[in-house]
Amino acid sequence: MNTPSAPNEPVAPLEPGAAPGPEAQIPPERVGPLLFARGADETACRIAVVMVTAAAAPPPRLHGSDGAEVAPVELARLFDRVVRRWDLALPVADGAGYSVDGRHYPVATDLRGDLRVAFVSCNGQEHGDAARSLSERDAMWDRLAEEHERAACHLLLHGGDQVYADEILTAHPDLVAWHALPPRRRGDMRFDEAVRTAARRWLFGRYLAIAAQPPIARLMAAVPSLMMWDDHDIMDGWGSHPPAVLDSAVGRGLFQVAREMCALFQLGAAADELPEICGDAEGGTFTWAARFPGLTVVAPDLRSERRPHRVMSAAGWNVYERLLSEAPAGDRRLVISTVPGLGPRLSWVEWLMDLIPGAQKYEDDLRDQWQSRPHRAEWRRFLAGLEREVVARQTPVTLLSGEIHLAGRGEMRLGGVRRLHQLISSGIAHPKPPAIFGPGLGFLARLGGEPLPGRRIRMFPLPGRRRIYTSERNYLMLFRRDGGWSAEWELEESGRTPPLEI
Repeated sequence: MNTPSAPNEPVAPLEPGAAPGPEAQIPPERVGPLLFARGADETACRIAVVMVTAAAAPPPRLHGSDGAEVAPVELARLFDRVVRRWDLALPVADGAGYSVDGRHYPVATDLRGDLRVAFVSCNGQEHGDAARSLSERDAMWDRLAEEHERAACHLLLHGGDQVYADEILTAHPDLVAWHALPPRRRGDMRFDEAVRTAARRWLFGRYLAIAAQPPIARLMAAVPSLMMWDDHDIMDGWGSHPPAVLDSAVGRGLFQVAREMCALFQLGAAADELPEICGDAEGGTFTWAARFPGLTVVAPDLRSERRPHRVMSAAGWNVYERLLSEAPAGDRRLVISTVPGLGPRLSWVEWLMDLIPGAQKYEDDLRDQWQSRPHRAEWRRFLAGLEREVVARQTPVTLLSGEIHLAGRGEMRLGGVRRLHQLISSGIAHPKPPAIFGPGLGFLARLGGEPLPGRRIRMFPLPGRRRIYTSERNYLMLFRRDGGWSAEWELEESGRTPPLEI
């Protein structure tokens, strides 16, 4: 692989709970195994296994279910560490799995009948995430790991903000200075090699620190993951900032660093493999689709091409719509839209913010949403494409989203009994928002919206709850039982919701 490497300098491990910043060090010398789903059929479940080890250590020895040793692919050498990947096709059979240096890891490989699929998002917080108590930070991860150990999950879907990279701006004094400049001045600063190395070191270390946390490590070693990044995997509001920020040397440099680390740790790929792993032959976006018996999961990349007045370019839209249309007719579609596709009308809020002095600093948060005024035409295109799948191809579609740090659900009726369901689960580690946030967004939701003529959007409380949005940390479980699908939210304080048929 022609993967560029940073200086191969030895680095001490990051102590648990240490605060990030310019002096942040690389975490444990060995991280993984981390499983990534590559699809499945009637006979085999394809996975990629990623591990990170010290450069001086011998490579781990990995064997498949048949006992044969599998050779690794080296993805990168970074900061005295080596990132390797092993590609496996595990049989659809009881007892399937793999072993690393003699330790066996079972994997649920039969995706033909009943399924258990977990969905998570917002794995962190904007400031001080590394300094949090792990028992508090990862409480919901621990609960999900225990649920998997009681009854194995087949897939783990991650709906954005897998890491909170915002504090990468503390990784070098020049980044601190750049962030302090007004947006119109940020194009004046260079992104030299010393700054690039500091940024890569910081983000590489943050990914490894998170992947090494015990409940996350337990799940990632046993349940194949599918991930799509969102803004905090780059920095807060990426793509919705003014062009002077997005197009600055530092802005583009940080994006490329985030893209490199996302490819390694969210897709299990090197940069030159992206056209094969994703659906874009040009490698411009991370949009992907993964197929399993009776199920296709599709995730459009809503960040790589985002601008204040655009969600995806024409090329990005073509990739996403092609992957959606190529899914077999009749397959259940789970579409991961990192920001909710169904939600309250926000144009009135944007209008008010234009009038309130100082409120413009929140404009990028609203621009992130499909419902933002500049994105309205693309929002309609997104919903119309899903309607075609449901109505013309008679294929059920469920939207999965995170981002808003609340749990919620919505529906768009498509005529007769057909409905498009939106399930929101956010966040698994992000603290719940201020008490007023959920009721405020719920008030806007009651006003309704109709982006497609005659297709009214309605938001509803979770099963067994009264308010439209639930302000608790949470994760979502999806079940296929005897061919029917249902969803249940696991809420940190109030427990499990009753099943919702979808």
